[in-house]
Amino acid sequence: MSNSAAPALETAFAGVAENYRGSDVDLHAIYRDMRRNSPVIPEDFMARLGVPTIAGLDPDRPTFTLFKYKDVMAVLRDATNFTSGFIAEGLGAFFDGLILTGMDGDAHRRARALLQPVFMPEVVNRWRDAKMDPIVRNEYIVPMAAAKRADLMDFGLHFPIRLIYSLIGFPDDTPERVEQYAAWALAILAGPQVDAERAAAARKAAMAAAQALYDAVKVEVVQVRKDGANGDDLISRLIRAEYEGRRLDDHEVATFVRSLLPAAGETTTRTFGSLMTLLLERPALLERVRQDRSLVPKAIDEAVRFEPVATFKVRQAAKDVEIGGVLVPKGAMVQCIVSSANRDEEAFENSETFDIDRRPKPSFGFGFGAHMCIGQYIAKIELQAAVNAILDLLPNLRLDPDKPAPRIAGAQLRGPHSVPVIWD
Repeated sequence: MSNSAAPALETAFAGVAENYRGSDVDLHAIYRDMRRNSPVIPEDFMARLGVPTIAGLDPDRPTFTLFKYKDVMAVLRDATNFTSGFIAEGLGAFFDGLILTGMDGDAHRRARALLQPVFMPEVVNRWRDAKMDPIVRNEYIVPMAAAKRADLMDFGLHFPIRLIYSLIGFPDDTPERVEQYAAWALAILAGPQVDAERAAAARKAAMAAAQALYDAVKVEVVQVRKDGANGDDLISRLIRAEYEGRRLDDHEVATFVRSLLPAAGETTTRTFGSLMTLLLERPALLERVRQDRSLVPKAIDEAVRFEPVATFKVRQAAKDVEIGGVLVPKGAMVQCIVSSANRDEEAFENSETFDIDRRPKPSFGFGFGAHMCIGQYIAKIELQAAVNAILDLLPNLRLDPDKPAPRIAGAQLRGPHSVPVIWD
């Protein structure tokens, strides 16, 4: 890893975290109060916390914020009356509008049908055995093991981008390129800002990063197509994908792959950090998971419920509609506070307890309905690979008593900055 690339990546990650941190308040206490007393408010709640949100892009559109599970569920499952096309106006500017989260109706259905087979479990499980497990173990955890101490976020920051880089089909022989792609991806995420002066500079940097990432991916796509696109990598599979007689051209493959890098790195990194924090804070539970690896997927699902990385989702009302007794006019933005819905007492028993044994029930950490995260199975398998490797190769793993305890923070893109550990 080049010395110049690594700090760039750490700086970009910290910059994104800072951007979405919001006020330093007890969010879960606020959400409890909102669920009880003001479950639907005619206000941009995230703006109140000082967090940039796509809901606030157009001051002429009113924003409503929802806090209860049943209301968030009703909105996310109804893609006809609560649409996502407006997302292409904001984030889409960095992705040339070709972004699944910003598509509606038949266009979204067709694009998703083309892409979905590439992310099916049988494909991802092959990737796990051929790529994910060996990379995580041999490139990261084995070299760490002798040191007996580490900040797990150093690993957490790098492995998801390294894995998606490999799955996409880039050559594995250039670690500096992996770092560069990761830094570009994070610069794109730092594009939205609250402060107007910083917003202009960040947007410029984000557009430059998006272009650089697109150019690099496009070269690879053209080469893979020229070579016959017959591999098991993501680019080859996207080139071969077909639905209703339609295939993706090079530009579409390149823009889709580019959009994966920010999503794949950021969310998996922060989920990993929160999951390891929640387990390390509960040594008896960590030991139980170490002894019974069938519990690893349950721990991941519960971490995604308990501390989702993306704490809210935004939709737009396609018609006048009533939510929780409040009239939401056509065109209004609807901000669904996922962190609150995931801890709604009416939906989850002992909702404020991290409990990997709870009965499975949908939560909204990966979204819900038509726009459920298409790559969530990849993210979960990557997390399984990471947790299993750590439990196999770092005996008696525990929090480092000489360092500050990890703290899960952030009003959006939530997670810990540091998870210091020691082992025998």
